[in-house]
Amino acid sequence: MEWKLLITVFGAVFIAEMADKTQLVTMLFAADKEVSKLTVFIGSALALVLTSAIGVLAGTLLSHAINAKMLSMIAGAGFIVIGIFTLYHGWQSTA
Repeated sequence: MEWKLLITVFGAVFIAEMADKTQLVTMLFAADKEVSKLTVFIGSALALVLTSAIGVLAGTLLSHAINAKMLSMIAGAGFIVIGIFTLYHGWQSTA
């Protein structure tokens, strides 16, 4: 196992997932006193595992068609576009 890669991926995903919509939805479900916290945990953990598996599969398939550097640039541009979109809509809602 590549421990350095494991730690890097864990750290990046952990930071990216903190206080995002996924965590907020999980907190909302867990806040209900009537629900099993274990069920909420298992459901959210399975969802994250499945979405991560889809990401690995998509990255693997895309890497056959696009080189890693180009894929990284496309992903970076995508994050910039999402950021601009988010900022624009944030300013629209405050105006």
